[in-house]
Amino acid sequence: MGSTFFRKLPTPMEIKTMYPVPEKVENKKKENDAEIRKLFTGESDKFAVIVGPCSADNPEAVEDYVGRLAKVQEKIKDKLLIIPRVYTNKPRTTGKGYKGMLHQPDPEKKADLLQGLITIRQTFLKIMEDTGFPLADEMLYPENARYFSDCLSYIAIGARSVEDQQHRLTASGMDIPVGMKNPTSGDLSIMLNSIEAAQSSHSFLYRGWDVQTDGNDLAHAILRGAVNQYGSCIPNYHYEDMVNLYDMYMKKGFANPALIIDCNHSNSNKQYMEQIRIAKEIMHNRKHSDDLRGFVKGLMIESYIVGGNQPVDGHCYGKSITDPCLGWEDTEALLYTIAEQV
Repeated sequence: MGSTFFRKLPTPMEIKTMYPVPEKVENKKKENDAEIRKLFTGESDKFAVIVGPCSADNPEAVEDYVGRLAKVQEKIKDKLLIIPRVYTNKPRTTGKGYKGMLHQPDPEKKADLLQGLITIRQTFLKIMEDTGFPLADEMLYPENARYFSDCLSYIAIGARSVEDQQHRLTASGMDIPVGMKNPTSGDLSIMLNSIEAAQSSHSFLYRGWDVQTDGNDLAHAILRGAVNQYGSCIPNYHYEDMVNLYDMYMKKGFANPALIIDCNHSNSNKQYMEQIRIAKEIMHNRKHSDDLRGFVKGLMIESYIVGGNQPVDGHCYGKSITDPCLGWEDTEALLYTIAEQV
């Protein structure tokens, strides 16, 4: 019973010093962040696609996948801004199972948080250096955000975390877009309260410091579907859902109104091939309203090299060991389709 304090981990500054961001990569990230800001403020007409594996389980396969994205991005760079999902922390409903690269840099071995921090940082730096891409991750643990703050250009806060005060206040001190997912219940007021908190200034305790934040004007909404009291999935990506949220947004008066729609999770009932149809429907509906065209800033898609998923010990290169994902061929075709409809 109780807890064992196994070992003290290096501070974020110590890890950053051990694995620094090269100057060239740092400058490219500044360019990427500026371009992403223009998209979320409406200065740019580009459309964001946050796409990648459900979990970044294998650095080699993830780097291979992002390299493929880079070739596609070059062909559609005038229309789409691709932000690879490199998700290194996995929320688990019961706390059991694979929790992501942070906990298990080798999914088949015991947890090693120090090696996890190192592996994540090495993976981020290699992708940034090789492709120049901005990177997205989920902020599952707010106290860990500083370890990777010089690598990430987009943060999502998940459905189970969006009500948590520490997540909201930590987001308020970031200068990159932070997407707040609707909770699993589907209650949009909770998501909107989270956005309001993140866009406001705060004083709070963070990693032993008394921290003061200015508020994050790029905090925004992500619709990911809901689950009702009977365990059935209730999608919220339809035209009426977008219009309803837009109206709620306008009443709140938030800065930089923005919506990202998650094509998987409860919107697809985790039927991963449905992401193709859902993405096409969203792009079609977006054309029918000038308000929605400016409001819906992008899509979130779960995709990897091989479609579907497998057990942790499945050993199929580039296939998800968590939720099922689109395969590469379907992903590439979908990205071109989305670009045509922007």
